[in-house]
Amino acid sequence: MSFAPSDPWPRSHHDLLEQYYAEYERQIASGEYRPFLYPWGMLGALVAIVYLLIPHQDRPWLRHCRYLVFAWVTGFAIYTVLYTKARLIAPSFGVGLLSAWSVVWVGAILICNDAQADFMRIEKMRGVFGAPTDKPKEKDTINHTESPHEGISKHENGDVKLSLSKATAGPSDRDGQFAWQPYPLTPFIERLDWVLDLFCNFRGAGWNWRTSALPPPPKWIQEQLRQNCGPNTPKHSFKTHAGQAKSYTTRSQLIQANLKALLKGYLALDALKTLMMWDPYFWGLVDHTPSPSSHLPLTLYFLLHHHHPRITHIYHLLLSMLAVKTALETIFTLGPLASCILPTPYRHTARTLPFLYPTPWGPFSTVLDHGLAGWWSNWWHQTFRFALDQPSRVLREHWDLHKHSLRSRLLQLVTAFTVSGILHATASSTISGPSRPWSASFAFFAVQAPAILLEGCVRRALESCGVGRRVPRWGKRVLTLIYVHVWFYSTAHLLCDDFARGGIWLFEPVPVSVFRGLGFGADERDGWWCWGGPLVRWHRGERWWDTGIAF
Repeated sequence: MSFAPSDPWPRSHHDLLEQYYAEYERQIASGEYRPFLYPWGMLGALVAIVYLLIPHQDRPWLRHCRYLVFAWVTGFAIYTVLYTKARLIAPSFGVGLLSAWSVVWVGAILICNDAQADFMRIEKMRGVFGAPTDKPKEKDTINHTESPHEGISKHENGDVKLSLSKATAGPSDRDGQFAWQPYPLTPFIERLDWVLDLFCNFRGAGWNWRTSALPPPPKWIQEQLRQNCGPNTPKHSFKTHAGQAKSYTTRSQLIQANLKALLKGYLALDALKTLMMWDPYFWGLVDHTPSPSSHLPLTLYFLLHHHHPRITHIYHLLLSMLAVKTALETIFTLGPLASCILPTPYRHTARTLPFLYPTPWGPFSTVLDHGLAGWWSNWWHQTFRFALDQPSRVLREHWDLHKHSLRSRLLQLVTAFTVSGILHATASSTISGPSRPWSASFAFFAVQAPAILLEGCVRRALESCGVGRRVPRWGKRVLTLIYVHVWFYSTAHLLCDDFARGGIWLFEPVPVSVFRGLGFGADERDGWWCWGGPLVRWHRGERWWDTGIAF
C-alpha cells in the first residue's frame, strides 16, 4: 500500500494502523497472501533441528544430506517471504527477518561448518561424559557423593580421555568441573539440549566458535578446560582485547544489571514511542510535506521542516537510532533473566553461568579509536557476527588467501555487509508499509563496506606519513567522532527512512504506557492500555496446514 502526496493527511498513527489491518484482511480474503501461521511457519528450522538430532559421524551419506536440508530451509524461507503475511507490525517485519536469518544461520552451521564434527561447548562433566573409562566411580566416604571427575580418566602422560557413549544423565543432573562437550550421542535429551543451544546461541558464548567481540571464560574455567580435555581440546581462542563486551562475574550482578536495563528500557521505549507519534515522519509519511496544525508539536515540526531541514534530519536519525538501540537492549535482557531466574531443567547446567551473558554492546571507545570499523565490529551488537563471517572464511580458505591481506579484508567486508543488507531488505519487504527494501535498506549496508575499506587505507597512509604520531590521541578521537557521525548523517537516512516508511514505529512496544496514561499521547485514543485488539488469533483454513495461530 502506498500514499500519494494528494492523499488526505491522516489524523494520527491510529488511522494508518487501521488501514494496514484492513489491507491485510483484504489480501488474506482475496488469496493474495496466506496468513503466517504458527507452528507451520517454523517448519524450515524444524527440519534443520531434526537433522542435527540424528548422529551422522559414521554415515557419510547422511552427512552430505546437509546440503538438502539447506536447500529445504532456503526454499521454505523464499515461500514464506513471497506468499505469507502477518497482521501486526512487528511480526510482519519478523517474517522476513527470521526467514532470511534461518537461511544464513543454517548455512553457517551446516554448509560453512559441519556442526556435529566442528563444534563443542563448555559443559559440566558429570552426567555428560558417562562413566569413567579406565577406573570405577570414586565415592566421597563422608558425603557419599560421586567424584567430580566421573566420566573422565587420565593416562600416564596426564592426557584426559572422555567417554560420551555411556552418558545417561540429562541437563538437570549435571555437576562437577567443566570440559569441552562435543556432539553427544546419548541420552537423547542431552543431544536435544546441545542442538537447541547451538541453534539459539548466535554469538557463541560458551562455544569453541565464540566471536572475538565476546570476552573469554574466566581463568578458572579456562584452567579446568585445559586440565580436563588435553588433546581433545578444540580449536578456539581465549584472547582478550579492549573492544570486547563487558562480562559479569556473579549471577546476582547479572540479574541486577539486566533487571535494571529492562526497567530503564521499558520506560525509555514508552517515552520514545509517545514522542515519535507526535511526528508524522514516524507514522511512515516520509515523503509527505507536513501541513500546519493546531497541535503545537505538529506546528513546531512544520516550522522546523521548512526553515531548519538539517535539524529535522538530525532529529529523525537520532530518535531512530535511540529507538532501535533501546528496543534491542531491552529484548536482549530477557534471555539472561529467563535462564537465571525461571525454574527450568537447566538450572544445574553451564547455561546459567554469568559469563555466558555479556552485554550486547561493546565499549564506545572502539568507535573513537577505530572509526566505522570499530562501530560495526565491536560497538554495535554482534548478534549476526559469526554467521556473517563464515561465507568469507570459506571462500578465503578455498582461494588460499592470507587472512590479513587486503583482498581477504575486502572479501570479508563485502560478503558480511551484503548478507546483512539482504537480511534487513528481506525484513523490509514483508513489513506492512510501502517500504523500499533494495534501494534503501540494502543500499545502506552495501555502502558500509567500501567506506570501511577506504577508512583503513587512509589511516594507514596517515600513519606511514607520520601524521598519526604527531596528533595527540584525544585529537584523533575527536576527528574520528566527527567523521563517523558525518558519514551516518549522510547515509543513515537510507535505513531510517525505510524503517519509518514501512511502519516499524507503529508497533506498540509496551502493554501499559505511563506517559500516554498521564495525557502526553498524540491522539485522544492513546491511554494507559496499549495492546488493544487481537494480538494473536486462531485461524482455521480449509486444510490442516492452513490452520494455526496467526499473528
